[in-house]
Amino acid sequence: MNKKLQGYIAHLSELDFSKMYGRDFFLTWEKSGQELDAVFTVADALRCLRENNISARIFDSGLGISIFRDNSTRTRFSFAAACNLLGLKSQDLDEKKSQIAHGETVRETANMVSFMADVIGIRDDMYIGRGNRYMHQVVDAVTEGYQAGILEQKPTLVNLQCDIDHPTQCMADLAHVIHEMGGVDKLKGKKVAMTWAYSPSYGKPLSVPQGVIGLMTRFGMHVVLAHPQGYDVMPQVEKIAAANAAASGGTFTRTTSMAEAFEDADIVYPKSWAPFAAMEKRTQLYDAGDSEGIARLEEQLLAQNADHKDWTCSEELMKKTKNGNAMYLHCLPADISGVSCRQGEVDASVFDRYRTSLYRQASYKPYIIAAMIFLAKVKDPGQALAQLESAGAARRRFF
Repeated sequence: MNKKLQGYIAHLSELDFSKMYGRDFFLTWEKSGQELDAVFTVADALRCLRENNISARIFDSGLGISIFRDNSTRTRFSFAAACNLLGLKSQDLDEKKSQIAHGETVRETANMVSFMADVIGIRDDMYIGRGNRYMHQVVDAVTEGYQAGILEQKPTLVNLQCDIDHPTQCMADLAHVIHEMGGVDKLKGKKVAMTWAYSPSYGKPLSVPQGVIGLMTRFGMHVVLAHPQGYDVMPQVEKIAAANAAASGGTFTRTTSMAEAFEDADIVYPKSWAPFAAMEKRTQLYDAGDSEGIARLEEQLLAQNADHKDWTCSEELMKKTKNGNAMYLHCLPADISGVSCRQGEVDASVFDRYRTSLYRQASYKPYIIAAMIFLAKVKDPGQALAQLESAGAARRRFF
């Protein structure tokens, strides 16, 4: 057996992740530390199989349904790649082409698309109090359908980004950090600067910064959340981050200075987001059907952003980081000054220097998603991985 794969299987045998079987993946902080470890480990094992041209198909047929209520490139293709890796065909539900426009309910839609579905991935991140709730509604509907004998199996739900968390992104980010730093044991004591950055586009979701502070505080890291006055994230997520840091031996602090956050940082994550209060207002306007009000709010957000154009990841700020060489993270696409916009989140020279690393960071997402599915669908993942290698089915038969 491949020594790397053998090591992953051996490590899985030391972990308790039995509660992940048959379960869904909503928020990282709802999972135990050992369950998160299992996701990272299975993701690495699946990557190892692919790198050695061994098929990881645990399904002979079935669907992976994706529902994207916001635009996506990386997550959309990562979900499709993860499904294909495991042997599922991916199918995107275009709500504009469905009967949803004619009043079809969530309960009905969820069951109608799930007759031969093994997994459902959903992105619903635009409105506070809506995305995560919608995901739970879908799970409740398919659970009811399975219990009533309508569905042969209950599809597993994977949160591809909601209003609260972006677990596949943040776990891919951390998988990249773990590999770059040489192991999860090397994370303790490292400083992470999760900072707001200027964007000339409309208010972006809160789920990435919230996901980062909710996850990275669990590993003994010193996580700093930096943003201008008024750009707060959800208070309940900050409480979770503070509790995580206290339990792991790390710290969670806030500052209104980007320079202070960058000072001696090992990792920087400059990313724009909309203020929590503004996102709550947007939801209220959405509920009222006030599209003109939403447009006016976004104009106000752009004007508010413009007051903070100095919040950008510049070469000068990067010099303040640990040895002037911190790891730069971004979920992409970044607003690059002089490239994708006149002025944005990051200097072009900084982005170009980290381009290869950023693309490598993104490459972990298909495997993280596949691992979430794998752990929900396979009762003994270690045995299944060993059987896949033993079978030795070539992923590519012709070269």
